[in-house]
Amino acid sequence: MSPDAAIPHVNISLSLTLDQCRHYYAGYADWIDAQSLDGCRVCFFAQALHRIVGPNGVHGMYRLIFDEIGLFEKLYGLGRSK
Repeated sequence: MSPDAAIPHVNISLSLTLDQCRHYYAGYADWIDAQSLDGCRVCFFAQALHRIVGPNGVHGMYRLIFDEIGLFEKLYGLGRSK
């Protein structure tokens, strides 16, 4: 069993422009709606973007980690899409 199998997580692909990220920062939206790589709808707090926004926005594959009761814990990059 891989170490990831024990940690509740979902992998997503995000592609948000810097202007879209600024829209979230300005408080116009509290949630990000995304689709997981296996096709499930996933929502998470827009504040999670703060750590991953670059000069061109957010682009790439990311992993959302949840605690044992399903609450969001962290978001981190898996790699950059080209």
